[in-house]
Amino acid sequence: MDKTLSIIEVAKKLNIPEEALECFGRDKAKIDPTSPLLDKKFNGDIVLVTAITPTKAGEGKTTMSIALCDGLSAINEPALLCLREPSIGPVFGNKGGATGGGLARVIPSEEIDLHFTGDMHALTTSINLISAIIDNHIFRGNELGIDPKKVVWTRAIDMNDRALREVIIASKKKHGTARKENFKITVASEMMAIMCLSRDEEDFLNRIRKILVAYTFDNKPIFLSDLKISHAIMKLMKKALKPNLVQTLEGNPALIHGGPFANIAHGCNSLIATKLATKLAPIVVTEAGFAADLGAEKFFDIKSRVGELKPKLAVLVATIKALKLHGGANSATLEQENIDAMIEGTKNLEQHYQNLLKYNLPVLIAINHFATDSQGEVDALVLWCKKRNYQVTFVDSFLNGSAGAIDFAHKVKAMLLNNKSDFKPLYSLNLSIKEKIEKVCKEIYRADGVNFSAKAKRNLKMIEALGFTNVPVCIAKTPHSFSDDPTLLNVAKNFKINVRDLYISAGAGFVVCLTGELLTMPGLPKIPAAVKMEEFDY
Repeated sequence: MDKTLSIIEVAKKLNIPEEALECFGRDKAKIDPTSPLLDKKFNGDIVLVTAITPTKAGEGKTTMSIALCDGLSAINEPALLCLREPSIGPVFGNKGGATGGGLARVIPSEEIDLHFTGDMHALTTSINLISAIIDNHIFRGNELGIDPKKVVWTRAIDMNDRALREVIIASKKKHGTARKENFKITVASEMMAIMCLSRDEEDFLNRIRKILVAYTFDNKPIFLSDLKISHAIMKLMKKALKPNLVQTLEGNPALIHGGPFANIAHGCNSLIATKLATKLAPIVVTEAGFAADLGAEKFFDIKSRVGELKPKLAVLVATIKALKLHGGANSATLEQENIDAMIEGTKNLEQHYQNLLKYNLPVLIAINHFATDSQGEVDALVLWCKKRNYQVTFVDSFLNGSAGAIDFAHKVKAMLLNNKSDFKPLYSLNLSIKEKIEKVCKEIYRADGVNFSAKAKRNLKMIEALGFTNVPVCIAKTPHSFSDDPTLLNVAKNFKINVRDLYISAGAGFVVCLTGELLTMPGLPKIPAAVKMEEFDY
């Protein structure tokens, strides 16, 4: 049954008057979070939806987040959904959209996946304005003494384009000073992280001024404040800082705002949207990108710390198909019953579950149920959970919408009422950068240790010399394994994490740690999703 409402009607469910909205057509709008007209009467409980290590079989974290909100609404427990904005690059690459699936979707799905309300354009333009100003400053006399070889701010584009991973700009002298440049995808840029970690406009302005953009010839740092363009960036970003309101297929409200990659950046929707949601609804359902070792760890150790959030419950999403893949099953035989492989794959589920408990909050396992899951596999997984006293629910919302999430909703409601949460981050900010990295690698990834490259060691000394140490660490790692080797499925053993580089994201307020061969600009697969779209009517 189509329950699509006008965005004005959706807003009324949150007691948001039309005067606090800026509508983009009939089905989406921006909310002014500072409007005195907003009825901010709640202190909502935050439920984080995360997942096991992703596989080609899929897990459906966003689908399950939407299912939970629809399910809670169906049992008369109003909830507000907070999701990340999709990146266009992966939409046309191989990841697909980020708006859920089947009957558990947010709409208008295609517009959300593509241009939406222009936030990604504002971000990309802001990022590239900074780069243009830097190179123009060098060309026009270089009053600040910027060393072209030590420009650390990079251009961005919201597209998977491996050809831009390393380029030479201004190859002719008349165009400027030739130098190497490395494009990032927009969602991996510090500007995206700043947007998502800012409390409000003023905080955003203060953060962008702190962005470290380059070094002088005598190694003195140059910040964005030195370029005197912070107000220009504010003009570009002012509207983008307002959360976007849309709805689920069942007419339930959803805020979609900001979307950093969890394997490169911190992988969570905006703090502005999340904090607003807690004042508008009694329960807030949000997600963090990729698996719990990446998105959830960063949600807890970075976003929750910065925003002083106290999440009350973690939902750990899995599918029987994905468990079988982790357990060694052939991808071509996933629809065949294979209880042994599934049980072997629960080692991945178990490690993520135990990791989440380290943050002192209850955990619910949610199985995204498929018709091809045999009853024998379902029974075996339920028994596995019961033996460990793990709460588990099976969700059928892809096919059945909210009707497939009733048990899910009831279990979440009960756990919020009855299970105590005393959330705390994994590590203290008083630890050194090296100690923080080692703590995450050993306690979350279960690595035997950490190897730092010569470059990483040099940069660590520089970071310490600048005094930028009392901050969280944002570890960029492959999403496909607990290790930094994407081929090691299930739970990797007897490995060390290889840190190849460290750099400061001073505006975002963390140190980025690059591991393994992870790239900040993805590439397209042999047959991109863009090509597959040729089969459909535009």
